[in-house]
Amino acid sequence: MSTRADDLIDRRRLRRKLTFWRAAAFLVLALAVIASARWLYGDTLAAGPHIAQVRIEGTILEDKDLLDVLEDVRESSAVQGVIVTVDSPGGTTAGGEAIYEAIRQLAEAKPVVTQVGTLAASAGYMVASAADHIVARQTSIVGSIGVIIQYPDVTDLLSKLGVKVEEVKSSPLKAEPSPFNPTTDQERQMLAGMINDSYNWFVDLISQRRKLPRNEVVALADGSIFTGRQALERKLVDALGGEDEAQAWLVDQGLSAELNVVEWKPRSSSGSIFLPTSVAAWLANALGLPQATMLLDRLGMEHIFLDGLLSLWQPENAGLRD
Repeated sequence: MSTRADDLIDRRRLRRKLTFWRAAAFLVLALAVIASARWLYGDTLAAGPHIAQVRIEGTILEDKDLLDVLEDVRESSAVQGVIVTVDSPGGTTAGGEAIYEAIRQLAEAKPVVTQVGTLAASAGYMVASAADHIVARQTSIVGSIGVIIQYPDVTDLLSKLGVKVEEVKSSPLKAEPSPFNPTTDQERQMLAGMINDSYNWFVDLISQRRKLPRNEVVALADGSIFTGRQALERKLVDALGGEDEAQAWLVDQGLSAELNVVEWKPRSSSGSIFLPTSVAAWLANALGLPQATMLLDRLGMEHIFLDGLLSLWQPENAGLRD
């Protein structure tokens, strides 16, 4: 009898262990699914109907992650309206064009308002103009409508170092301008043609979006920058204020005043379920190490990776200060 009793006790213990491990396995699986979903969809996963906020900050490039976010926002049935928060000195003209077109597609599906932070200049203003309403702070910096291309001339330096660069090319304008020889009149004419074509496209875009006569836009598009107050007088923005005013405009378009604003962020391509970028950033901060993008910014090297025509307002430490 004692043997049978011992067997029953052992079986019960075994069943308890199996139940525990099954429950633990189910819990781990559930956590993995939740972690995967949060990694893919971020904090928007559990959000009900809401207003999406998308931040466009820093130098503008043709950012696939940002374009994907704008597409996700457009396709989301939970998003009722969108606040695009812009704080950028500009960037590549092609990058601004890509983001502009993505926001226009978004605006065809949902009401979109731009809220300008410190700065929306050059390609930053191009992106801001894609929304149907622009709100800026009184002291925001707005404008710098124009296009620029820059290239170095290191011929004097190479001459002092005794370095000579030779080349064989198929035609005179191939790979020009080059930093290894002075620019010719023909090369400058070629560049001026590109700049003027992109400039005219930019002016026409602003004229269309802001419903201003082209000659008025041309008068403003001399590279000048304006405060938010000045931009309002020139009809480059529609109202003064911040996020509250942007949300109020969305309410005027028929959205509920009770909707929460939820920020949508790009899914990181460098993160993972087990070590997302946010964790890596936390570890970098804990160890006192700068993140890669922060290090580039601090060294002033961000702009050296730009290629192509630029719509960029470039002073260091941009922004009005008291």
